[in-house]
Amino acid sequence: MNKLRVFLVDDHPVVRDGLRVLLDSEADMEVVGDAFDGETAVGRAAELRPDVVVMDVSMPGMGGIEATARIRAGCPNVRVVALTAHEDRKYVQQALQAGATGYVPKRAAAADLVGAIRHAAAGRTYLDPSVTGPYLSAEPATEATSDHGLSEREVEVLKQLTAGYSNKQIAARLEVSVKSVETYKGRAMEKLGIRSRVGLVQFAVRQGWLSGG
Repeated sequence: MNKLRVFLVDDHPVVRDGLRVLLDSEADMEVVGDAFDGETAVGRAAELRPDVVVMDVSMPGMGGIEATARIRAGCPNVRVVALTAHEDRKYVQQALQAGATGYVPKRAAAADLVGAIRHAAAGRTYLDPSVTGPYLSAEPATEATSDHGLSEREVEVLKQLTAGYSNKQIAARLEVSVKSVETYKGRAMEKLGIRSRVGLVQFAVRQGWLSGG
């Protein structure tokens, strides 16, 4: 069985050591490296190409939000799960905008983090239940209905966008052009009145497309 390759980023050695012990004890995971700041993490992630990076948000120097954006830009197949003490919606929004596919508070149970890593590796976005409520209140609610007037292909594109796939990756998976993906996305977001990835993920949470505990 191929193990999930996990990379840890946190400026506190005791946190990194504890996470390494926890994740290495999982039969399907192995920690392949760690870093104490964002700048180091970006370089190491490009070198190691882990499946999932577990990223602290607040660190000296380059923080986790910028590091997440750079990792996702340079290594789009690498997923990032934010693990942080911050639970207010501002940080959730910033992490998701940067490309994170998971958000877990440090006070969460170990099993929640392990589950978030597995969800991220499978291409599914995970929001811990403790942040879902404040996150959903960030923008006016979009009522959850069965279709919203979206075509089947528009729904499929939105689901893959919220799972963290890039336009290019979605095009390959659906066997269409990148321009077609952009068209489907634009039409769908216009129908929903959504203007950002944050609003899109909020809609996906309400639709039950994302996992939250």
